[in-house]
Amino acid sequence: MLALVVGVAGPASAATQTVAYQFQASAAGQTGTGTLDQDIDATAPASATAGSAVQVVIDPAPNTVPTDASGYPVKDIKNVKILLPVPANSSYVSATVSGGANLGGTPTVGLDGGNVVLTVPGPIAGGSSFELPTITLDLTAGTSGSIDVRLGGTSYSDPGLTFTADVTVLGIPVAASAVAYPDPNPTLSSTAIG
Repeated sequence: MLALVVGVAGPASAATQTVAYQFQASAAGQTGTGTLDQDIDATAPASATAGSAVQVVIDPAPNTVPTDASGYPVKDIKNVKILLPVPANSSYVSATVSGGANLGGTPTVGLDGGNVVLTVPGPIAGGSSFELPTITLDLTAGTSGSIDVRLGGTSYSDPGLTFTADVTVLGIPVAASAVAYPDPNPTLSSTAIG
Protein backbone atom coordinates (compact mmCIF):
# COMPACT_ATOMS: atom_id res chain seq x y z
CA MET A 1 0.00 0.00 0.00
CA LEU A 2 1.32 3.39 -0.97
CA ALA A 3 0.71 6.53 1.04
CA LEU A 4 0.89 9.80 -0.87
CA VAL A 5 1.74 13.22 0.47
CA VAL A 6 1.87 16.45 -1.48
CA GLY A 7 5.35 17.94 -1.42
CA VAL A 8 7.10 14.98 0.20
CA ALA A 9 9.74 12.73 -1.31
CA GLY A 10 8.09 9.42 -0.53
CA PRO A 11 6.23 7.17 1.86
CA ALA A 12 7.48 5.41 4.92
CA SER A 13 6.03 2.32 6.49
CA ALA A 14 5.99 1.50 10.16
CA ALA A 15 6.76 -2.08 11.06
CA THR A 16 3.84 -4.40 11.69
CA GLN A 17 2.63 -3.90 15.25
CA THR A 18 0.92 -6.50 17.41
CA VAL A 19 -1.71 -4.68 19.43
CA ALA A 20 -2.80 -6.38 22.65
CA TYR A 21 -6.35 -5.35 23.53
CA GLN A 22 -7.22 -5.92 27.19
CA PHE A 23 -10.90 -6.82 27.23
CA GLN A 24 -13.68 -7.23 29.74
CA ALA A 25 -16.95 -8.97 28.89
CA SER A 26 -20.06 -8.99 31.05
CA ALA A 27 -23.19 -11.16 30.87
CA ALA A 28 -25.64 -12.84 33.22
CA GLY A 29 -24.10 -11.14 36.25
CA GLN A 30 -20.61 -12.42 35.48
CA THR A 31 -17.54 -10.62 34.19
CA GLY A 32 -14.52 -12.11 32.45
CA THR A 33 -11.27 -10.55 31.24
CA GLY A 34 -8.64 -11.49 28.71
CA THR A 35 -6.43 -10.33 25.86
CA LEU A 36 -7.18 -10.10 22.15
CA ASP A 37 -4.19 -9.67 19.81
CA GLN A 38 -4.41 -7.96 16.43
CA ASP A 39 -1.51 -7.41 14.01
CA ILE A 40 -1.69 -4.07 12.17
CA ASP A 41 0.47 -2.57 9.43
CA ALA A 42 0.26 1.19 8.97
CA THR A 43 1.73 3.13 6.08
CA ALA A 44 2.24 6.90 6.21
CA PRO A 45 4.72 9.46 4.90
CA ALA A 46 7.85 10.03 6.99
CA SER A 47 7.42 13.80 6.69
CA ALA A 48 5.02 16.42 5.40
CA THR A 49 4.97 20.17 4.99
CA ALA A 50 2.57 22.26 7.05
CA GLY A 51 -0.90 22.34 5.48
CA SER A 52 -0.21 19.47 3.08
CA ALA A 53 -2.31 16.35 2.54
CA VAL A 54 -1.29 13.29 4.55
CA GLN A 55 -2.69 9.85 3.82
CA VAL A 56 -2.42 7.05 6.39
CA VAL A 57 -3.32 3.47 5.45
CA ILE A 58 -4.10 1.11 8.34
CA ASP A 59 -4.22 -2.56 7.32
CA PRO A 60 -5.24 -5.13 9.96
CA ALA A 61 -3.99 -8.69 9.41
CA PRO A 62 -6.36 -11.68 9.28
CA ASN A 63 -7.51 -12.94 12.68
CA THR A 64 -9.77 -15.63 14.18
CA VAL A 65 -12.79 -15.30 16.46
CA PRO A 66 -12.25 -17.34 19.65
CA THR A 67 -14.36 -20.48 20.06
CA ASP A 68 -14.86 -19.86 23.77
CA ALA A 69 -14.73 -17.01 26.27
CA SER A 70 -14.00 -17.86 29.89
CA GLY A 71 -15.10 -21.43 29.16
CA TYR A 72 -18.36 -20.50 27.43
CA PRO A 73 -18.84 -21.38 23.73
CA VAL A 74 -18.86 -18.33 21.42
CA LYS A 75 -21.58 -18.44 18.75
CA ASP A 76 -20.53 -15.17 17.11
CA ILE A 77 -19.44 -11.58 17.62
CA LYS A 78 -21.26 -8.54 16.25
CA ASN A 79 -21.58 -4.77 16.49
CA VAL A 80 -17.79 -4.33 16.49
CA LYS A 81 -16.63 -0.71 16.86
CA ILE A 82 -12.99 0.38 16.78
CA LEU A 83 -11.93 3.96 17.56
CA LEU A 84 -8.99 5.80 15.99
CA PRO A 85 -8.53 9.28 17.46
CA VAL A 86 -7.83 12.01 14.90
CA PRO A 87 -4.11 12.56 15.57
CA ALA A 88 -2.86 15.74 17.20
CA ASN A 89 -1.25 18.22 14.79
CA SER A 90 -3.64 17.24 12.00
CA SER A 91 -7.18 17.83 10.86
CA TYR A 92 -9.57 15.22 9.50
CA VAL A 93 -10.51 15.29 5.81
CA SER A 94 -12.06 11.86 5.17
CA ALA A 95 -11.83 8.13 5.84
CA THR A 96 -12.73 5.16 3.66
CA VAL A 97 -12.66 1.39 4.04
CA SER A 98 -11.76 -1.28 1.50
CA GLY A 99 -11.30 -5.01 1.50
CA GLY A 100 -11.96 -7.13 4.54
CA ALA A 101 -13.21 -10.71 4.56
CA ASN A 102 -15.87 -12.83 6.28
CA LEU A 103 -17.32 -9.87 8.18
CA GLY A 104 -20.98 -10.90 8.05
CA GLY A 105 -22.05 -7.42 6.97
CA THR A 106 -20.82 -4.25 5.29
CA PRO A 107 -18.33 -2.27 7.38
CA THR A 108 -18.55 1.53 7.59
CA VAL A 109 -16.25 4.28 8.78
CA GLY A 110 -17.00 7.84 9.84
CA LEU A 111 -16.09 10.68 12.15
CA ASP A 112 -17.73 10.86 15.58
CA GLY A 113 -16.41 13.75 17.65
CA GLY A 114 -12.64 13.46 17.63
CA ASN A 115 -12.61 9.79 16.64
CA VAL A 116 -12.70 7.92 13.37
CA VAL A 117 -15.02 4.97 14.07
CA LEU A 118 -14.88 1.67 12.16
CA THR A 119 -18.14 -0.25 12.54
CA VAL A 120 -18.51 -3.92 11.56
CA PRO A 121 -22.08 -5.15 12.08
CA GLY A 122 -21.28 -8.86 11.81
CA PRO A 123 -22.16 -11.44 12.82
CA ILE A 124 -18.79 -13.20 12.59
CA ALA A 125 -19.05 -16.84 13.68
CA GLY A 126 -17.01 -18.17 16.59
CA GLY A 127 -13.92 -20.04 15.39
CA SER A 128 -14.01 -18.43 11.94
CA SER A 129 -11.23 -16.50 10.25
CA PHE A 130 -11.91 -12.90 9.29
CA GLU A 131 -10.05 -9.80 8.17
CA LEU A 132 -11.04 -6.29 9.18
CA PRO A 133 -11.09 -3.80 6.30
CA THR A 134 -8.21 -1.49 5.45
CA ILE A 135 -8.83 2.08 6.59
CA THR A 136 -7.51 4.95 4.48
CA LEU A 137 -7.37 8.11 6.56
CA ASP A 138 -6.91 11.45 4.77
CA LEU A 139 -5.62 14.27 6.96
CA THR A 140 -4.22 17.77 6.61
CA ALA A 141 -0.93 18.42 8.38
CA GLY A 142 -0.89 21.08 11.08
CA THR A 143 1.81 23.72 11.46
CA SER A 144 4.42 21.76 13.43
CA GLY A 145 5.16 18.66 15.49
CA SER A 146 4.35 15.14 14.37
CA ILE A 147 1.23 13.23 13.38
CA ASP A 148 1.28 10.09 15.52
CA VAL A 149 -1.43 7.55 14.71
CA ARG A 150 -2.60 5.36 17.58
CA LEU A 151 -5.70 3.37 18.41
CA GLY A 152 -8.29 4.72 20.82
CA GLY A 153 -9.02 3.60 24.35
CA THR A 154 -7.27 3.94 27.69
CA SER A 155 -9.32 1.76 30.06
CA TYR A 156 -12.47 -0.35 30.37
CA SER A 157 -14.36 2.88 31.12
CA ASP A 158 -12.77 4.57 28.06
CA PRO A 159 -12.72 1.71 25.53
CA GLY A 160 -11.33 1.86 22.01
CA LEU A 161 -12.98 -1.42 20.99
CA THR A 162 -16.50 -2.58 21.79
CA PHE A 163 -18.48 -5.60 20.57
CA THR A 164 -21.17 -8.05 21.54
CA ALA A 165 -20.31 -11.75 21.86
CA ASP A 166 -23.16 -14.23 21.69
CA VAL A 167 -22.17 -17.03 24.07
CA THR A 168 -23.93 -20.09 25.48
CA VAL A 169 -24.27 -20.36 29.26
CA LEU A 170 -25.81 -23.60 30.57
CA GLY A 171 -27.39 -24.13 27.15
CA ILE A 172 -28.93 -20.65 27.11
CA PRO A 173 -27.83 -18.04 24.54
CA VAL A 174 -26.56 -14.87 26.22
CA ALA A 175 -25.33 -11.60 24.68
CA ALA A 176 -22.11 -10.54 26.43
CA SER A 177 -21.11 -6.89 26.11
CA ALA A 178 -17.36 -6.45 25.71
CA VAL A 179 -15.14 -3.39 26.09
CA ALA A 180 -11.41 -3.27 25.36
CA TYR A 181 -8.44 -0.95 25.14
CA PRO A 182 -4.91 -1.37 23.75
CA ASP A 183 -2.22 -1.86 26.39
CA PRO A 184 0.40 -1.00 25.47
CA ASN A 185 -0.82 1.35 22.72
CA PRO A 186 1.97 1.55 20.13
CA THR A 187 2.40 4.34 17.61
CA LEU A 188 1.20 2.80 14.34
CA SER A 189 2.76 5.53 12.18
CA SER A 190 4.47 8.88 12.69
CA THR A 191 4.78 11.76 10.22
CA ALA A 192 7.07 14.69 11.05
CA ILE A 193 5.79 18.12 10.01
CA GLY A 194 8.47 20.46 8.74
